[in-house]
Amino acid sequence: MIEKYLRAVGMFRDYSNSEQDPAFSQILELDLSTVVPSLSGPKRPHDRVSVSDMKTDFSQCLQNKVGFKGFQIPADKHGASAPFSYEGKDYTLKHGSVVISAITSCTNTSNPSVMLGAGLLAKKACERGLSVAPYIKTSLSPGSGVVTYYLKESGVIPYLEQLGFCPHTASDTDPNFHLVGYGCMTCIGNSGPLPEAVTTAVEQADLVAVGVLSGNRNFEGRINPHTRANYLTSPPLCIAYAIAGTVLIDFEKEPLGVDSSGSPVFLKDIWPTRAELQEVERQYVVPAMFRDTYSKITESNSSWNELEAPDSQLYPWDPKSTYIKSPPFFDGMTQDPPAVRDVEKAAVLLNLGDSVTTDHISPAGSISRTSPAARYLSSRGMTPREFNSYGARRGNDSVMARGTFANIRLVNKFMSKPGPKTLHFPSGESMDVFDAAERYRSEGRPLIVLAGKDYGSGSSRDWAAKGPWMLGVKAVVAESFERIHRSNLVGMGILPLQFTDGATTETLRLTGKEFYSVQVPPQLKPGQLLTVKTDSGVSVEVRCRIDTDVELTYYQHGGILNYMVRKMSK
Repeated sequence: MIEKYLRAVGMFRDYSNSEQDPAFSQILELDLSTVVPSLSGPKRPHDRVSVSDMKTDFSQCLQNKVGFKGFQIPADKHGASAPFSYEGKDYTLKHGSVVISAITSCTNTSNPSVMLGAGLLAKKACERGLSVAPYIKTSLSPGSGVVTYYLKESGVIPYLEQLGFCPHTASDTDPNFHLVGYGCMTCIGNSGPLPEAVTTAVEQADLVAVGVLSGNRNFEGRINPHTRANYLTSPPLCIAYAIAGTVLIDFEKEPLGVDSSGSPVFLKDIWPTRAELQEVERQYVVPAMFRDTYSKITESNSSWNELEAPDSQLYPWDPKSTYIKSPPFFDGMTQDPPAVRDVEKAAVLLNLGDSVTTDHISPAGSISRTSPAARYLSSRGMTPREFNSYGARRGNDSVMARGTFANIRLVNKFMSKPGPKTLHFPSGESMDVFDAAERYRSEGRPLIVLAGKDYGSGSSRDWAAKGPWMLGVKAVVAESFERIHRSNLVGMGILPLQFTDGATTETLRLTGKEFYSVQVPPQLKPGQLLTVKTDSGVSVEVRCRIDTDVELTYYQHGGILNYMVRKMSK
């Protein structure tokens, strides 16, 4: 049928017997010899490091100035170590020590080749007597029930369990007793706390501890507060680095450990061959596996099935709930959109640099006990064990507003060290970002954020736009924006403004201590040039990054949510 259609519309081509090669608009060549096993890190997914260069690259990162590829550890501290005891044995942590190894993420744990490859590698490692130190937090969260099926049927789960990747979580009658669970785990920041002995050692020696995971994202502060370096890699390499206990290893030249006879065991000795892997896949990755698993999907979670759902047309908000709360997005909304207003004498809430990610803006990980969000939850009767994570609390705007810019790795030029702090102006007092925003609100002062290149990179996170809106941010002035986040800002009624002609806060000698005004014309057009004026006399031309007429409509309504409500009410 498809061929008949293509022939009828003149689009069918058969090159099998043609003397002429197909004509392509562009031809890309790839030298397969250049494709090598790699990791990404230590702070961004797009910073690739080949496995063979890992030891050298990490050593260089220790020396480099603070940045995406640097920690600026003083030369006399490169050899720092921290001895500690755990479960009756003595261990030592150093820079580069692995403390988290997680086979995680919905994508990489749905690939039979790498998952079975990890299982076979674990089997060979166990047979050679290798093990993973018990203080390393290991976990395996499959991408689906199908993964559990073929891991179990192929017989590799006992070996993964022996290395600590499949801890028992229930009785042996539970078919999923080996697994930590399904869904968003370490990749989104749900690693859970590390052993206290480990965190104490890391803090006391100020170590750059490492997390290795098969996830998609490794932005600063996302994985765990105590892993300053986090590397994305394949499930088999997660196991390899866990066995080694450090990323400061050259797998080509250095062994993972020694076997019972004292012989060194290299990674190449336990890496499964392609033939071995293909045979296991042929036997256990079969159609029946998918049919059997998916036929039981509605029966797989009795707790979910037993939940009582309200049948009313309007959601019955529970005032006692700390998870789901009626948001303030429509408070004070009128039937007709108000006129667009200028931004007048705004204070700079934060003065940021390049590649500020949505994880910096709205972290999804654990809630610090000393944070504004923790204080709020404590006031609602919650104990620290019940705080959970920002990701779990995203239905509560009071938590999420307090969690905005609460990333412990946030670099604010106002402050001498990273963290969720800022200065209030003109007082110059240091305080939590949320507390500063509340103080500005009480003073009736709007806010802006200054930033460098690629503001809003990373995951597309709606709260990275909602959160700043709740803090009172009216505009973000940056050198450039990540595409989706820029659109999300407009969708919340926040004005994205971009420096022109290569200008930066440094070239313009803007300290961020000034107060800023932006005149927004009633007949604003997409991409229009606007002028930002400061009380210090500096005048800056910026481009309005409302890029389309539709986005302009959203902005004029105060955001897409208000626009949709007004549209539905007509």
